[in-house]
Amino acid sequence: MNILKLSWKYLSFKPLSTGLNMLLLALGLAIITVLLLIQDQFEKKMTQDAEGIDLVVGAKGSPLQIILSAVYHIDFPTGNIPMKEAMRLDQSRLVKSTIPLALGDNYLGYRIVGTNHDYLAMHEVDYQEGKAWELPFEVVLGAMVAEKTGMKVGETFTGSHGISEGSHDHEAHDYEIVGILEPKGTVVDRLVMTSIESVWLTHDEEEEEAHVEESDADHQKKFHSPVAKSGFPKTEQDRDVTALLVQYRSPMAAVQLPRMINSATSMQAASPTFEMSRLFELLGVGVTLLQGLAFVLIGISGLGIFIALYNSLKERKYDLAILRAIGASRFQLLLMVFLEGIILTVLGAVLGIILGHSFLSLLVSQNDQGVVSSLHPWVFLKQELWIVVYALLVGIVASLIPAWTAYQTSIAKQLTKA
Repeated sequence: MNILKLSWKYLSFKPLSTGLNMLLLALGLAIITVLLLIQDQFEKKMTQDAEGIDLVVGAKGSPLQIILSAVYHIDFPTGNIPMKEAMRLDQSRLVKSTIPLALGDNYLGYRIVGTNHDYLAMHEVDYQEGKAWELPFEVVLGAMVAEKTGMKVGETFTGSHGISEGSHDHEAHDYEIVGILEPKGTVVDRLVMTSIESVWLTHDEEEEEAHVEESDADHQKKFHSPVAKSGFPKTEQDRDVTALLVQYRSPMAAVQLPRMINSATSMQAASPTFEMSRLFELLGVGVTLLQGLAFVLIGISGLGIFIALYNSLKERKYDLAILRAIGASRFQLLLMVFLEGIILTVLGAVLGIILGHSFLSLLVSQNDQGVVSSLHPWVFLKQELWIVVYALLVGIVASLIPAWTAYQTSIAKQLTKA
């Protein structure tokens, strides 16, 4: 007697009831799958993007906003800071190194980041083709930007004002692509990187067009002078930068430097580690609520499986008695009912995992930019195996009473009733 085949036949006999219970279970498990994937990858990417950055310094405002805009490039900057003040901070005995950033423009929604070669070195980038910038208006594209736009080395484009797409273009001077990076799985994949001088000159051009024309000699000097590859441009101390990425010289700096910056300067210091811990704590409330909803759905599906199996046994007590009469043991009837619950929940678990990955894939496809766009929906985690184990437990628990009822089936009693 093939118990497994018999269990499947009983389940497929009522496809609507079986399908509904399976779907309820799958929805709950799909929510848990999505939460696992997002939580795992989101935290890893946030940690990876902030690696090597002990402190971020920006204009006075929200510390979290400074971190999100300068490290992860997913928020608006709080403003600019004077470069003279930034350079004084760079000379502090508590500071090992600083990397300046100049933000404010974009290309098709991808942020143009003015910085130096230290930023590329910090992220340990490799080049798919080309090299780093050496002159103003030369840029390096992140892998995602190059893939989505189809741009190649040697091509040019016009940047737009503002952080998000839709602002007016800076038509005075085009950017030229000199390098494309290998995919890193970090924030650099979705950035357009250039020198700080390029960002400054872009806005200078518009001001000069509105006021006075400069001589050809001055124009050539500005646009063909090598840019600063490390540190700050020394000849432009009256300028502003958007933020500084700081590395501490010693553990003592973590105690002294933020307090000194916040109290004695016009700048604001923010710790990526502290601010992201606070953000994850806030997000944890929403995650807990979604997990609660998922477990409610799983509980309802478990109850549905129990009711379906129990009612099914009532309808087929005569069938069970016949099976006993032709040689089936009590244990085989017990196993048959358990198998029905296990088959139902395993199929629900597989469907739930597929639905979870499919939903995340849809979410990623609808977001060309930002952190969500860098998530990998079809990465399978070890924790997902626990989803299958949990589903099996739900099936076993839901089958306990119906299986025990089947085990106690009396041949004589049921055949006499018939």
